[in-house]
Amino acid sequence: MFSELKPHLVELRKRLAIAAGSLIVMFFAMFYFHEPILNWMVEPLNTALIEVGKKSVHAADGMITTSQVGGAFFVALKVSFFAAILGALPIILSQIWLFIAPGLYAHEKKMIIPFIVGGTVMFLAGVLFAYYIVTPFGFDFLITFGSFKFTPLINIEDYVGFFTKIMFGFGLAFELPVFAYFLALLGLINDKQMLAFFKYAIVIIFIVAALLTPPDVLTQLLMAGPLIILYALSILIVKMVNPAPKEDEEEDDDEEDLDEDNAIEKKSE
Repeated sequence: MFSELKPHLVELRKRLAIAAGSLIVMFFAMFYFHEPILNWMVEPLNTALIEVGKKSVHAADGMITTSQVGGAFFVALKVSFFAAILGALPIILSQIWLFIAPGLYAHEKKMIIPFIVGGTVMFLAGVLFAYYIVTPFGFDFLITFGSFKFTPLINIEDYVGFFTKIMFGFGLAFELPVFAYFLALLGLINDKQMLAFFKYAIVIIFIVAALLTPPDVLTQLLMAGPLIILYALSILIVKMVNPAPKEDEEEDDDEEDLDEDNAIEKKSE
C-alpha cells in the first residue's frame, strides 16, 4: 500500500516545495513594501476613527497603538505574509492543479489557465469586496458604539490579525463558483445535488459569516448575502457544465442496464 502512495507523496512534496518557495520569495519582496501595504490596510480604520471623532469629543483622542516590544516589526512580518499569499496565489493554484492533473483526461488538463486566472480573480474580488464594502460598515459600527464613553485605542497587532481574517474569509468565499465549475467539469457534482443541499448551505453560510466577521448583524449579513448569491450562481454554472440527467433519461438508462444484465445472464446460461 505504501509503495502505491509513495509516488503521490513525492509529487505532493514537490508541489508543496514549489508553493512554499514562491511564498518565501514573495514574502521578502513584499517586506520591502510593507509600509505602503500597512497604510492601505489601516486606511478603513483611520477613516472610522475620523468619523468617530466628528461624533464624540472623547473619540478625538482615538489612536492606533502597539502593546508589545517590537510590535511594529511583527506587524510588518504579518503584513508581508498577507501580501505574499496574494502575490503567490497564481503559483499556489497552479501547483494544486498540477498535483491533481495526472488523474484528469487530456482535455481537462488544458483547463489549468482558466483555473489559475479564475481562482486568482475571484479571490481578489472577495478581498476587494471585503475592503471597500464590509470593513467600512463594520469598523464604523464597532468603533462608534460606546465611543461617547470610551476612548478607542486600537491595538495594531489585533487589528492586522482581524483584518487578514476577514480578507481571507471573503477571498475563499468568492472561490465558490470557481471550484463548483471545476467539480462539475470533473463530473463530481450536478445542479440537482447542489439544489438539494441549498437549505444546508444557508445554515453553513451564516455560521461561517458569524465566525469570520465582527459580532454585529450588519457585517454578518454583508458576508452571508453575497455567499448565498454566489451559491445560486454556482448552481447555474454547474447546470451549464454538468446538468443532472432527467428522470426519463435515468429510467431509460436503468432499463438499458437491466437489458444488458439479462443478456449477459442468458449468454452465461
